[in-house]
Amino acid sequence: MTVRTERHDHVLVVQIDRAEKRNAIDDETAAGLDEAFNELDDDPDLWVGILTGTAEVFSAGTDLRNGGSPRTERGGEYGLIRRKRTTPVVAAVEGFALGGGFELALACDLVVASRTATFGLPETRRGVVASSGALLRAARDLPPKIARELLISGATLTGERAHQLGLVNRVVEPGEALDAARTLADEICLSSPFAVRQTLAALDTQLADGDAAGWAATAGAVDAVLASDDMAEGVSAFFEKRTPRWTGR
Repeated sequence: MTVRTERHDHVLVVQIDRAEKRNAIDDETAAGLDEAFNELDDDPDLWVGILTGTAEVFSAGTDLRNGGSPRTERGGEYGLIRRKRTTPVVAAVEGFALGGGFELALACDLVVASRTATFGLPETRRGVVASSGALLRAARDLPPKIARELLISGATLTGERAHQLGLVNRVVEPGEALDAARTLADEICLSSPFAVRQTLAALDTQLADGDAAGWAATAGAVDAVLASDDMAEGVSAFFEKRTPRWTGR
């Protein structure tokens, strides 16, 4: 079992537990996340979800040996990225949140992170593009030039820097992210769950046109890189643990 859940009153904690693979997402893990978030969406007694990883890592994104980002019918990539939902989800981030792992955090409504957490989008260093929401959500949640730097250079942000930039709601000491996320979830539970759902639905409605354009642009970029020599080289270099030899085409 690579996804575990715990209920705490009206809060569902969803943990990715595949530490030996840096919590990379494969088909089994995506299915587990989908099942957990289906429970969160469908149970009216659950008012807030928390997504977390293990003590050392949140998630390294797609397990490349899986052959691509696994999708589910309701949730899209990783069972969460394109999910239509109105129950709030808080990401509790310790350690690395890279590539699709960062995109999982971006898909959440709020983020709590340790000071030493690391957020990054290294896809272009592999000859590919961020395909699970970062091309639209990073530019929305971060200053545009910071988003561009992360997306095209492989630069990273610490949890503390991400907090300064407004990406992270609360920053805490290492090892405290989950407890802080549970505290935040309990604060949300003081509000009417009906009013919270209506608020999130109203916010999502206002963003719908931009999301549609962002997903269309992402699909165009993905189609282009799939046909490129650089993508084949980047993937080969990754598995062969060497520096890519780019041709620019």
